[in-house]
Amino acid sequence: MGIKQITIIGTGLTGGSLGLSLRAAGLGIHVVGCDRDHILSRARKLGAIDEGSDDPAEAVKGSDIIFLATPVGAIIDLIERIGPTAPPDALITDTGSTKKEIVDRARSVFGDQVSRRFLGGHPMAGKEHGSIFSAEAGLFHNAAWLLVPSSPQQDIRNGRIREYRQLLETLGAHIVQLDAERHDRLCAWISHLPQLISTAFAGTLVDEFGDDAALHAIGGRALREMTRIASSPYSMWRDIAYTNSGNIEQALGRLEQRLAHIRENLRTQELREEFERANQFELRKPE
Repeated sequence: MGIKQITIIGTGLTGGSLGLSLRAAGLGIHVVGCDRDHILSRARKLGAIDEGSDDPAEAVKGSDIIFLATPVGAIIDLIERIGPTAPPDALITDTGSTKKEIVDRARSVFGDQVSRRFLGGHPMAGKEHGSIFSAEAGLFHNAAWLLVPSSPQQDIRNGRIREYRQLLETLGAHIVQLDAERHDRLCAWISHLPQLISTAFAGTLVDEFGDDAALHAIGGRALREMTRIASSPYSMWRDIAYTNSGNIEQALGRLEQRLAHIRENLRTQELREEFERANQFELRKPE
C-alpha cells in the first residue's frame, strides 16, 4: 500500500476510532492527529495517533490522505482552510453525516481538480457519546462506509482513491457509493429521523413524568432502545439538522401523517393494517 501517512483532523469518536483501527490493523501508517491539546494527549495515550498538532495547516504536511472528522460545519470550513495548502497529491475526505453542502464547498475550492483532490465519505457507525473516550478499534468492522463522489466523472477505482478504498476494506468496512443528494435523503430517514424521534420521545417523558423513579424501574427493553440515542449531544446534531433540514422536514412530515392516522384508528381495523405494513419492513430485509 502506498499510503505512508494519514492526518485525522478531529480525534473524537470517529477520528479516534479510525486511528485505533489503523493501529490494530498493523499497517505501519504514521497517523497525525489534529485537535485541541488535551484531546490529542488522550489520543496519544490510547495509541490512536503517533503525533499531534493543533494547527490543521501543520498537521496535513506530508500526508497521503487527510480525514476531516469534525462536525459538518467545521468540515465545510476546513475544506476552505486547508484545501489550498494540503499536499497536491493528497486525497482529502471526510466523515460527515450530510454531504451536499460539503461536496458543494469542495467543488468551489478545488474547481476542475475536485475529482482528484476530494472524495466525500461517511462511516455508518457511531455511538450516542461522541468523544475520544468512547473510541474503539472495531467501530467500523462490518459497517457501511458511504463514498460520495465530488463529481460525476470521479473514478473511485483508481489511484489514491483505490488505495483509500482498500484501506477502508482492511478496516472491515464495506463500501457503498451514493451521490450527495441521494445520500442526504436516505440518511434523513435512516439516521437523522430516528435520532429526532428518540429526542422527542425522551423529552416528552421528562415533561410527563419528571423524576418519577417508577418510569425506569418498570421500563424494559422497548424503553431502553427508544431512548438510548436520546443522550446524543446537541453539538453533534446541530450542523446535521441545519445542512439537511429540507430532507429532515419532509421525513418528519410523513411520520406526522402516519402517527395521526394511527391515532385516529386506535379502535378500527386500520390499526391492524398499520402493523402488517410495518411487519413488511423486516420481511423485506435482504438475507
